[in-house]
Amino acid sequence: MNNLLYQTRADAAITALQKWYDPATALYSGVTWWHSAICLDAVIDYTTRTGNTTYAYIIPAIFERHQASNFVQNSYDDMAWWALAWINAFDLTDERRYLEMAQTIFTTMTGGWDEVCGGGVWWDFRRGYKNAIPNELFLALAAQLYQRVPEEESYLTWTMREWTWFQQSGMINASHLINDGLHNCQNNGGPTWTYNQGVILGGLTDLYRITGEEDYLHEAEAIADAVLTQLINDEGILIEPCEATGCDSNGAQFKGIFMRNLGYLYQADQNEAYKTFIRHNVDSLWQRARNEQNQIGVHWSGPFDSADASRQSSAAHTINAAL
Repeated sequence: MNNLLYQTRADAAITALQKWYDPATALYSGVTWWHSAICLDAVIDYTTRTGNTTYAYIIPAIFERHQASNFVQNSYDDMAWWALAWINAFDLTDERRYLEMAQTIFTTMTGGWDEVCGGGVWWDFRRGYKNAIPNELFLALAAQLYQRVPEEESYLTWTMREWTWFQQSGMINASHLINDGLHNCQNNGGPTWTYNQGVILGGLTDLYRITGEEDYLHEAEAIADAVLTQLINDEGILIEPCEATGCDSNGAQFKGIFMRNLGYLYQADQNEAYKTFIRHNVDSLWQRARNEQNQIGVHWSGPFDSADASRQSSAAHTINAAL
């Protein structure tokens, strides 16, 4: 199947996603603050890869409506999603204000690091939980900022400091999957959410791009390969741990984040197994998990369950990755 087919699917998926965009709030309806950052990221990726600027107007609309807050709310992971989206917007538009916002958010995130458990960023301002996702995002954000502002060497220092801590934290388990977080500074055995497997792929790929050291790629591949053998159904379709009992809007978002980062790893290592996996999942979700409005549910093997911006942006990221 050629790229034209996947572009047609991407067109339809993004058009459906935009039905949830509310110009009155400059956010996506029916989902929470961080989900809108993921939706924005999907639109930016779509615009970048297809050249279709139909929906690019939302980039300045969202930014200008919410910039006074610096996109900071009560959790370090939520603000990081926005920072990564603004780096993506900068790459597309070359508008410095987006990059500067990402830098501002990163500076706020550094305030979440302390020496409890030897280091790491807390989940939120209450400082009750150190877990995988804010630290993976901190790694990814530091690495991306260093690549765009290489004269600011503190970004590289933070990148290396975060990876050193994360690798030694115990959250990467013996199966090369990442559990949710720490309890008493030990792996808590929590769910192996797909987005925790995904964001780290992006950070490690960027570490490889920065240093040229293939050990980072090999670490990323070990995690990706674990997902492709352990977090799938018997048809080779990615599944979220919550699917058996019902995913909330958070869980419904996660798989697309993994697939987006798997696509980024593929760009670096050209492992055909990753390309095949992405396209196999896109074919399945399109043929078996989609309704007549081109809305896509959480179960990519089908049947269609329900529609919201989380499910749709998750699918859209996966289709974008196929491009």
